Amino acid sequence: MTVINEKFSVNTHGFTDIIDITQKVKHAVYSHSLQNAVVQVYVAGSTVSITNIEFEPGLLVDLPEALEKFAPVNGDYHHDATWHDGNGYSHVRASIIGNNTTIPLIDGALQLGQWQQIVLIDFDNKARTRTVYVQIVF
Repeated sequence: MTVINEKFSVNTHGFTDIIDITQKVKHAVYSHSLQNAVVQVYVAGSTVSITNIEFEPGLLVDLPEALEKFAPVNGDYHHDATWHDGNGYSHVRASIIGNNTTIPLIDGALQLGQWQQIVLIDFDNKARTRTVYVQIVF
């Protein structure tokens, strides 16, 4: 088994900023000219997530609206009472979505659906620079 590690940075605005990182992941993977592998995309942080969606205007509104129902920005959070940083909602949202996704590489192509993109969602209450790790195992 061989493991290749790649990484790249993403600047965000926070506040449920949804950023399409599909092309950056493809570049990290396709630069190695592999045929078959498992690709893990991971973001470090407890207020940020990685997931797959159709990156289109409707979903860019629908997803934040749905998350607002589960973890409202102005809700009462024990985290905020402890740390007084006002981002309790961002921790809850990030833990609901998760911080990684796995995509198979088969016959040299990432197996994403026709309308499926890889996105980073930064829930924190400030702009950040996030590091995304791409691990390729073959």
